[in-house]
Amino acid sequence: MLLWWPAALAAAVALCLGVPALVTGGGSSSAAGTAAAAATPATDSAEAGFARDMAAHHQQAIDMSFIVRDRTQDAAVRTLAFDIINTQANQRGMLMGWLDQWGLTQASPARPMAWMGHTYEPHDGSLMPGMATNTDLAKLRTLSGQDAEVFYLQLMIEHHKGGVAMAQAYVDASRNEVEKRLATTMVNGQRSEIDLITSMLAERGAKPLS
Repeated sequence: MLLWWPAALAAAVALCLGVPALVTGGGSSSAAGTAAAAATPATDSAEAGFARDMAAHHQQAIDMSFIVRDRTQDAAVRTLAFDIINTQANQRGMLMGWLDQWGLTQASPARPMAWMGHTYEPHDGSLMPGMATNTDLAKLRTLSGQDAEVFYLQLMIEHHKGGVAMAQAYVDASRNEVEKRLATTMVNGQRSEIDLITSMLAERGAKPLS
């Protein structure tokens, strides 16, 4: 799909820009290499854990947005879905690009959010707090019109709440300023969208799930 181009572009940008801590100016090449190696996140680090988990979290938001885009003709909801698809695909591409640059795998045997000490029990496809279940997604696919709009908006508020909590946890634990800035952008952007989505629900005579 043409809408996936932001992820590929972001991955390429991330690979080119990298993390400033990985490149040192001055000194011998061996000293620079030693500093770069020391600055590269380990596979069990908060940097790697956040990149993997937020990428998975974002992917579901993208999937839900594609579903609702085809289930309603409402301009406001379709615009929101389009914005979420593009923003989160872009951010996901950056996260995956950093993992590739660090020489780390995009998947890990560690439990989701283990890097932040979270004990959420995955169930029915919901891997992390705020993620919809497979049952939720199946239901969304059966709805249309305002019913689809309301359920999507309700699911997205919960999804954003979980995403904000994870991003804020990373901001608090981060040692990587580039990734920290991205996480801060996620916190601010998704909090703003929660307010917007809450008002969109009210316009449709509905409320958030919690």
